[in-house]
Amino acid sequence: MGKAKFDGYTNQYDEWFMANENVFNSELKLLVKALGDLSGKRVLSVGCGSGLFESNLDHRGIEGVEPSADMAQIARKRGMEVQVATFEDADLEQDAYDVIYFNGSSTYIADLEVAYRKAHACLKPGGRLVLLDVPKESAYALMYLLAASVGSYDHEFLAGVMPPMPYPLELVTAGYWHTSESKWQVLRDLGMRDFESYQTLVNNPVYTNDEVEDVVDGYRAGGYVALVAHK
Repeated sequence: MGKAKFDGYTNQYDEWFMANENVFNSELKLLVKALGDLSGKRVLSVGCGSGLFESNLDHRGIEGVEPSADMAQIARKRGMEVQVATFEDADLEQDAYDVIYFNGSSTYIADLEVAYRKAHACLKPGGRLVLLDVPKESAYALMYLLAASVGSYDHEFLAGVMPPMPYPLELVTAGYWHTSESKWQVLRDLGMRDFESYQTLVNNPVYTNDEVEDVVDGYRAGGYVALVAHK
């Protein structure tokens, strides 16, 4: 496998969340809410990155799939069992997992139908698929896409609206940026049921690191959104 998108960015990824601690804790609260009680469950994190979020969950034994060997190395040091592969190419059991989640990784997958269909096949009957990311229609994504289009965060259009330390632009431009509605449609086409949605980072991006936000129901206002469906 060739160089993955996040190879070489492990430190920048972790440093961004450390510098934006309240954003991280808001997203962590959303993840905890969306995952629910994981006691006794087999859980898979798709695109687990450095395992930063998993190291803050009250659950041990979460398995991971991560295409970046750099990221996987750190996740393993944090106690995760990680397969280095794209999710589409990963060797996984069918009907094996109680919960499969994509925490930010859907943004880096071109064909959601292929990935979500595989996740559906790997879930046990009644299992939960949890999708968390920055929706394309959100204020965060619009800010990122504008920066990507002008090639910089240092532009007059973005003056006064940028957080102090924005996400690395190289990782922004590597994304595919899907809307929540497009993800819902794939889940409906797969025949999934019992949909739930939760959101955080409802404040404008320039203010989201001022405090840890509460999780609220829905998906139409948040800068970070969780969509949940059952097999």
